[in-house]
Amino acid sequence: MSHSLLLNLRNLACGYGDQRIVQNLNLHLNAGDIGCLLGSSGCGKTTTLRAIAGFEPVHDGEIQLAGEVISRPGFTLSPEKRRIGMVFQDYALFPHLTVAQNIAFGIAKHPRQTEVVDEMLALVKLNGLGARYPHELSGGQQQRVALARALAPEPQLLLLDEPFSNLDVELRRRLSHEVRDILKSRGTSAILVTHDQEEAFAVSDQVGVFKEGRLEQWDSPYNLYHEPQTPFVASFVGQGYFIRGQMSSHEAVSTELGELRGNRAYSMTAGSPVDVLLRPDDLVYAPDSPLRARVVGKSFLGASTLYRLQLPTGSQLEAIFPSHNDHQVGEEVGIKVAAEHLVLFAVSGSVAAQLTEQHGVRRHSSPL
Repeated sequence: MSHSLLLNLRNLACGYGDQRIVQNLNLHLNAGDIGCLLGSSGCGKTTTLRAIAGFEPVHDGEIQLAGEVISRPGFTLSPEKRRIGMVFQDYALFPHLTVAQNIAFGIAKHPRQTEVVDEMLALVKLNGLGARYPHELSGGQQQRVALARALAPEPQLLLLDEPFSNLDVELRRRLSHEVRDILKSRGTSAILVTHDQEEAFAVSDQVGVFKEGRLEQWDSPYNLYHEPQTPFVASFVGQGYFIRGQMSSHEAVSTELGELRGNRAYSMTAGSPVDVLLRPDDLVYAPDSPLRARVVGKSFLGASTLYRLQLPTGSQLEAIFPSHNDHQVGEEVGIKVAAEHLVLFAVSGSVAAQLTEQHGVRRHSSPL
């Protein structure tokens, strides 16, 4: 697989009309990789995708594709000249054309049109359905047709805008894995837009978390979860709680759960206040532990159970325990912290106020 730079967004600002929705955006995608723009509604991810496609002009910065500037202030290369494919949320299939005709639409002058259509039908597992019309297909099949149509012209980059949002949860999960396999088998580079973290992590090599038009972090799914660079990313990705602590050395922090020691040195000085991120898998059931917590809520997950626990101070945390031990609400359980490494954020007045405003948190604990 090639690792050459394919897409490069540099200091990008874009929006609609005079309104700047996205500001100072920098990210890059290597050839053959799948990237994802992840965030809540209105955060700027679809605006960015439309700017990459050439549907919206840019206010500042530039967009480069394979080393060529395709957008900058005052210049927008037209979408049809960008060699960029697009899969829309509503599939946008032509209802009066058959499946085969839909797939062939973008390759009208291709010398091997019939063969390419057959290859695409096989690729998306729709062999034998070329003569059907879109209304005769299920939602998942229609999405496959839209994908095949976008891939047929062999775009340099494929853009997918919330492609699975109209499907039920199980089909969405299955199809997202299938789409990743299809793109990887062809070495097709892609950018996906979604608000679904599970979908983002299942499909993508790199994920960008957006907040109010700004990119908070562009990283691998693993690093977003284990190495969040900002409190927002920590609270947006996965589940977890913040508890307040105080640095006792460069490697350890004193908390109501005792002294927690990381596997690295931190820049914060001894005595400085920090927020410690603890995820459900950082707490383990330890019946003989002197550290006790009361079960105040539970969700059965099959092989495991997610418990909401309250510490003696009133702070709350979540923990995942194997489900063969069934603890009841009101029961006291022993716990211990088993964090491979600690995720810490220095506390400033503004951050503490912001977290309180966002989450209605108590000083000791901030549920994400």
